[in-house]
Amino acid sequence: MWDAIIVGAGHNGLTAAAYLARAGRRVLVLERRGLVGGACVTEELWPGYRVSRAAYVAGLLRPRIVRELGLRRHGLELLQRDPASYTPLPDGRGLLLGSDDRANARAIAAFSSRDAERYAAYERFLDRTARALEPMLDAAPPNLPRPRLHDLSALLRSAGRAWRLGAELPKAVSLLLGAARPTLESWFESEPLRATLGTDAVIGAWASPSTPGTGYVLFHHVMGETGGRRGVWAYVRGGMGALSEALAAAAREAGAEIRCDAPVASIAVRDGCAVGVVLEDGTALDSRCVVSGADPARTFLGLLAPKDLPEAFRREVAALDFRSPSLKINLALDRLPAFHGREGSAPAPEHVGTIHVGSENLDAIDAAFADACRGRVAERPVVELTLPSALDDSLAPPGQHVASMFVQYAPYALADGSWDDERERVADRALALVDEVAPGFTASVLHREVLAPPDLERVFGLTGGNIFHGAMGLDRLLFLRPLPGWAQYATPVRGLYLCGAGTHPGGGVMGACGRNAARAMLADRSV
Repeated sequence: MWDAIIVGAGHNGLTAAAYLARAGRRVLVLERRGLVGGACVTEELWPGYRVSRAAYVAGLLRPRIVRELGLRRHGLELLQRDPASYTPLPDGRGLLLGSDDRANARAIAAFSSRDAERYAAYERFLDRTARALEPMLDAAPPNLPRPRLHDLSALLRSAGRAWRLGAELPKAVSLLLGAARPTLESWFESEPLRATLGTDAVIGAWASPSTPGTGYVLFHHVMGETGGRRGVWAYVRGGMGALSEALAAAAREAGAEIRCDAPVASIAVRDGCAVGVVLEDGTALDSRCVVSGADPARTFLGLLAPKDLPEAFRREVAALDFRSPSLKINLALDRLPAFHGREGSAPAPEHVGTIHVGSENLDAIDAAFADACRGRVAERPVVELTLPSALDDSLAPPGQHVASMFVQYAPYALADGSWDDERERVADRALALVDEVAPGFTASVLHREVLAPPDLERVFGLTGGNIFHGAMGLDRLLFLRPLPGWAQYATPVRGLYLCGAGTHPGGGVMGACGRNAARAMLADRSV
């Protein structure tokens, strides 16, 4: 008899396992694939080339998890990406942004002296807003439908932090509740800067910068930090799987057991209470409670029998939005790209951060999304190109490199044809966009893997290919995530909890969902 069985060894499941085991509970983690990490993995797709196959960059990982679980002692090494981004233009110009305020001002001034003067103020505004709201990431949201004393206390603390924003509070509320586009247009006039910042508002989201709610997605992506520096994202030495391996090592050190190649077929329920799981090979495992790291649809509609849930609850889960715009291309390269106006292909500042291609202005991003809404892949998709081997030489043979291309917008269901017909054509289109700013890029590709939304669903268990375990719109945040009344990680089945990105505070490799779920279970004394 286990105290807790955790379904899925994704980074949130591993985080929950580590905290439960540290509290003295007997914990078993079951993973259907042959390696831990879920979508946060490193895989050797081609001999000598180690690829972050799905998640590809770190920045949201909660610092207290790194500290409390001793992840650095378990091998986690974060490589700061500075400069953070580069937006090359077909005319040879480019916008390079990092942590150096003066360098940023010089780069932006090439497009707008007014924007150069305002950019530092914009970053300070985001930083102050983040500091006010960030404590909400590390706790369960208040249960507004059935508030208790501690829920009201949490609300008062949050209101107090927001109040301290003073005159900036209305601007912060407008950002968090509105569309990203009007916020960016109110701050800046140059399209390369607007578009560079605007991609953070739509990454992984079935939305354009003009869609209400994308202001929060923009903010969600700037809340991260690395080494105490706000907004600085990182690569993980050894690929993203090294982060998951560090979490697994922390969980094992605390006493948790992790079994791979152990797919769960169903969650066993008796008298309305979760009592264990049944594996696909028929093995039954008993537990005092079950924690699912899978998304809400896979958990409630796939692992539970219909009789185990109220029909109204099942209908609400079935209505959740799992539309995905994301396609992932993994590459092995014989050299780094050489951008217009920059000589050679040796590692240079423009290779370090995220390279934005195909989104020269906000209109282009809106148009790409409009194509997807009609069931077509955008003619000029939005591409985020990253080259982690420019900082981490352990990922590829000497002189060679690996790259990730995160491409939008690619609908799960195509209006014409199938992904078997379109997958490689879309990849060709994305590579051609990079050729426009870095001639010869396509010729440098030695190997490639193309993961369309159905592939992300099949390989990583992401319903609809949605990397956030469900949309992060205004109706699915805080006490509304995943559903109103069920935001504190418990479910209608007693003893069954959720710990994945479908819960508060949502998607991204942050670990907060797993930590919060474990704390909620321990506070409930259910395990």
